[in-house]
Amino acid sequence: MIRCPDCAAELDVDEDEVEEGEILSCPECEAEMEVTQTHPVHVNVISDDEDIEEDEEGEEDVHEADDEEDDDDLEEEDEEEDEE
Repeated sequence: MIRCPDCAAELDVDEDEVEEGEILSCPECEAEMEVTQTHPVHVNVISDDEDIEEDEEGEEDVHEADDEEDDDDLEEEDEEEDEE
């Protein structure tokens, strides 16, 4: 019996007929997974790593820009205090 790693739903697949590298889809959560091993069958969920990494990089860029602006503001405040 093969179960989805994400939701633990049972996959309706004959373990003797799956091949390594085959892509399966979960009927419950629609996760796609790749068969990485046969006898016993082992599957790994295929994620959109590239999309996730791009989203994370975009968020980091925004945070870095905010940090730089905060640093600039602090420097300006320090300079104003020095002038007084």
